[in-house]
Amino acid sequence: MVISGHWVNNLDPILLHIHGDFGIRFYGMAYVLSFLAGMGLLRLMRVRKVSPFNAEQEATAILAWVLGVLIGGRLGYVLLYAFPRIWQDPLMIFRVWEGGMSSHGGFAGVIIATAWLSLRFRLPFLRLSDVLCLLTPPGFFLVRIANFINGELWGKISTSPWAVIFPLSAPPGTPLDQIQPRHPSQLYEAAFEGLILLAYTQWRFWRTPARTRPGRMSGEFLILYALLRILGEQFREPDAGLILGMSRGIFYSLFLLALGVLFLWYSFTRRETGR
Repeated sequence: MVISGHWVNNLDPILLHIHGDFGIRFYGMAYVLSFLAGMGLLRLMRVRKVSPFNAEQEATAILAWVLGVLIGGRLGYVLLYAFPRIWQDPLMIFRVWEGGMSSHGGFAGVIIATAWLSLRFRLPFLRLSDVLCLLTPPGFFLVRIANFINGELWGKISTSPWAVIFPLSAPPGTPLDQIQPRHPSQLYEAAFEGLILLAYTQWRFWRTPARTRPGRMSGEFLILYALLRILGEQFREPDAGLILGMSRGIFYSLFLLALGVLFLWYSFTRRETGR
C-alpha cells in the first residue's frame, strides 16, 4: 500500500501462523539463521586451519556464544532500556516472545562467554575475540531486517522519497493518511552494522595480516561498530529516554568505542604471533 507517495509497512511479522498470533516469527528466524551463519563461518575457519578450536571445542564455543547472545541481549534490554518496568512487572523478563533484545547487552554476554571459553580451553582471550568478530555481522544484518518487518525501532520523521509509513509509530486507530513517514532506519542499520561490518571483517581476516596481532581485529571491529551505530542513530527515533542529551544507542556505543581503542592499543604493544 502506498499513501501520498510513501510505502506503508504493514508486513506480517509472523512467517508461519500456527494458531492465532502464535507461530514462527521472522524475528526468531533471524536469530536462528544468524547462529547457522556463525556456525558455517566457524567451520570454514577450522577447515582452513585458522580456527583456535578443534571439533569438540567448536561445539562448546557455539553453545556458549549462543547463550551469551540470548541471555546478554535480553538482560541488556531489561536493564538498559526497560529497567523501571521490572518493579511493576517482574515476569516481563521472561516474556521474550513480546520482543526486547539489546545489541549492547549481547556484546556483554558474548564477552563473558568468550572469557569462560578462554579459561575452559586455555586459549588466548584476544584470539577468541578476534574469531568472534567474523561471526557477528550476519546476525546484525538479519535482526535489523527483522526489526523492519516487525515495523519497530523506526526512524525519525522524514520527507525523503524512500521514507516509510510505520503504523505502529502512531497511537492505535490513527488513520494511515495522518501518520508521518519516517526513515527506514532499520535498513540503514542493516547496511551499516551488517553488510559493511561483514565485508570489512572478512577482508581484514582473510586478505590482510591482521590476525598476526591478537586483539587488532577486536579493536577495529568495536571501533567501526560503534561509529556505524552512532551514524545510524542519527536517523533513528530514540526508543527510550535520553542520557546526557544522547540516545541510549549513542551513549552505550561510546563505551564500546573506548573498549575498541583499548584493544587496539594493547594489540600494538604485543609481539606479532606470525599467524
